[in-house]
Formats: sequence, C-alpha cells, structure tokens
Amino acid sequence: MVTFVDPRGVPATPVESYDLSVDPTAPGRRVGLLANGFPDSVRFLRAVERALAARLPDAEFELFDKRDPTTVVSDVLRDQIDQRCDMVAAAYGH
Repeated sequence: MVTFVDPRGVPATPVESYDLSVDPTAPGRRVGLLANGFPDSVRFLRAVERALAARLPDAEFELFDKRDPTTVVSDVLRDQIDQRCDMVAAAYGH
C-alpha cells in the first residue's frame, strides 16, 4: 500500500485578500521592476517586462537593480522607485 503525504501543511495565519491600490490597466502607468542582484535577475525581469507589456500595452517600464542580494533596498533607490513609478514588481531568488 502507498501512503501519500501532503507537504503543504496548514496555514498558521488566516489568508488576507489583497486589493490593488493602483489600476495597472490605466494608460500611462509606470511599472518599476526591481532586480535583487542575483545572477540573471535582470534578465529574468526583462522577460517579466515582455510578459506584462503584452497584457498592459499602455504601461511604461523601468528596471532597477539593487546589485547586492545581501542588502535591503537603499532609501535612495526606494525613493527613486517611489517618485518614478506607480507600482513595482520585485524579483527575489535566482
């Protein structure tokens, strides 16, 4: 007999829904893409940009790279993203 074990476990906290504060489909939206500094994170986000651009043809994209995966985003970089973008997608891992 074979026993199957579900590795997902039971969530410890309730799931909270997330509502977007910005309509990504509105014309002229600027989307920031934040690479974490791991190898190929910029390349991966360029692929994400192409996929998003197919769904959001009126959006503009700007890539940011924190360059060092061992650090948090600097205040300067965070402020740049905040000033120049309506939303941001970050890539973590490699």
